[in-house]
Order: sequence, then C-alpha cells, then structure tokens
Amino acid sequence: MAKLIYAALCSLDGYTEDEAGGFEWAAPSAEVHAFVNDLERPIGTYLYGRRMYETMVFWETAQLDDEPPEMRDYAEIWRAAEKVVYSRTLESAPSARTRVEREFDADAVRLMKDAAERDLSIGGPELAAAAFAAGLVDEFHLFLSPVVVGGGKRALPDGIHLNLDLLGERRFDNGVVELHYGVR
Repeated sequence: MAKLIYAALCSLDGYTEDEAGGFEWAAPSAEVHAFVNDLERPIGTYLYGRRMYETMVFWETAQLDDEPPEMRDYAEIWRAAEKVVYSRTLESAPSARTRVEREFDADAVRLMKDAAERDLSIGGPELAAAAFAAGLVDEFHLFLSPVVVGGGKRALPDGIHLNLDLLGERRFDNGVVELHYGVR
C-alpha cells in the first residue's frame, strides 16, 4: 500500500499563507528546493484542492531554460505525476495527466492508496485537513521558515489529535527547518 504524504512550507507559527494571502516569505532556497525535489521524486499522484492546483499548474508550461536546475528538475517531477483536483467549480484541468473530482471522497482515496504502486501527496492545508480527519495521512513534512506572520491559513488543522513519531529533521543554511513525522 502506498503512503499519503502531506508537505507544507510554513511560518514558524504554523501558517502557509499570511493574513493577506501572501506566501513569498516561504519561497524555497536552492538547497530547500533540491531537498523537496528528492522528497517528491517518488510521488506518483498529487491530490490538490482547486486553489493549490491553480498555484502548482505553473509547472506544466513554465519556460525554465534560464532558471536554476532545481526548478527545471521539479517541473519534470511534477509533469510526470498524475494529478487529481478536487473542485466544485473547475470545469476542466489545463494540465496533462490530470482529472477533476467534484468532492473529496475518503473511501476513494483509501482505494487509490491501496492500488497505488507509488506514494501519493496531498497539497493544500484545507484538503489535507479532510484527509487528516479521515485518518488517511501517513506522514508529513513541515518546512518551518524563520518568520512569524501572526495569522493566516494554518498548515495543520484545528480539532485533530494525532500521535506522531519524529522520523527525521534537517536544518538548512537559510534557517528553514524540516520536520518529518509519521502518524501512528
């Protein structure tokens, strides 16, 4: 059975976006980007909510010839994976290997995990909250940026109690700390 993995770049106080919806303070350094690429390389399917998908679809057509190698590498990783977008409003997805589902169905995701040969990733804190509530998330990575933003969109959901095992941690030169947890 494949694992469902959640990863989030967030502020030290636990927000993926600040109160104005900004997240430029979480832009990964080359070192962090390369590390994320290695985490994402084994992913076979990305699960996204509409807003996260609309942010990530940049990688489908981005012209990256003059960009750093870690950006070109990530574009290849992203393009090679299947994508499922959960949206009631998106009519179709402009990226290849992508399907739109109207509702998040925990049982369908459970079946996806059972059938998958490669791990799945869930992107976006709102969609991840539904997966956490359904007991679907197996592991998560938090990339804590050295900034406190005081409010915004939380990386982890309220009202969920999880017992965790620390599986790893890493400190990066730019002050970002990655924490890797398994859900018991």
